[in-house]
Amino acid sequence: MSGESALVLGGGGLAGIAWTTGVLAGLAEAGADATGADFLLGTSAGATVAAQIGSGLPIAELYRRQVEPELQCAELTPSSEAVAAVMEQMVLLATTVADPLERRRRMGALGLAADTVPEAARRAVIAGRLPVHDWPGRRLAVTAVQADSGEARVFDREAGVALVDAVAASCAVPGIWPPVTIGGARYVDGGARSGSNADLAAGYARVLVIAPWSDPALDAEVAALAASGRVELIVPDEGALAAFGADPLAPGTRTPAGREGRRQGLAAAGRIAPLFPAEAG
Repeated sequence: MSGESALVLGGGGLAGIAWTTGVLAGLAEAGADATGADFLLGTSAGATVAAQIGSGLPIAELYRRQVEPELQCAELTPSSEAVAAVMEQMVLLATTVADPLERRRRMGALGLAADTVPEAARRAVIAGRLPVHDWPGRRLAVTAVQADSGEARVFDREAGVALVDAVAASCAVPGIWPPVTIGGARYVDGGARSGSNADLAAGYARVLVIAPWSDPALDAEVAALAASGRVELIVPDEGALAAFGADPLAPGTRTPAGREGRRQGLAAAGRIAPLFPAEAG
């Protein structure tokens, strides 16, 4: 990949969607609008935000839809016990299975075996999140993992896959949401590969990574990007993590997480602004 600017958005549940949107809103409010990046790359929660940005809806409006309860979209709510159990299993796999492909296969198997809501019901939720269901004209890519093989997949406009299905696949947390069927294969969350998949933005001169959830791969991915361009990273601070709480998939996290994200965006604007100068669009 090559180009000028890339915006990489990582996973983190509903809290992550709201916080990331808040960060972007705060940055834009303070004169460091990153939403016009040449390349949008989203994983899980970040896939939702990337697609929302790609819709052309102003970031200020997207922010309002996260923090104002009367504007928030309907969500299905897994039990906090189920979320805790899945998070425990993910940590166990990350710490006991060294081979990345085998780890992804096991995450896929977890997703395939889980008793979840119907795939159609989950797809309807994802469709409700997206203001526009068509791929945008500029480059947008979202990540997923094929459940049975563990192979990573990047969906974009050229893939011949509906945007709603691509985002639903990227958001299909194994064990919580049903794997998404695309072309006869079933896919789970892109976070099964990496929390942000920031390495896929290699070749861009200016990269902003917003990562609600930090995993062991993040530092190495950011370091690799820095070898060929300028990269900045924003992760939740203590106040934001408190707003996320123990269950980032809980709808009630959206308002506090979004507000904490805006606060962080306002504070980070000074160092982010050089990546997105006004003349670069």
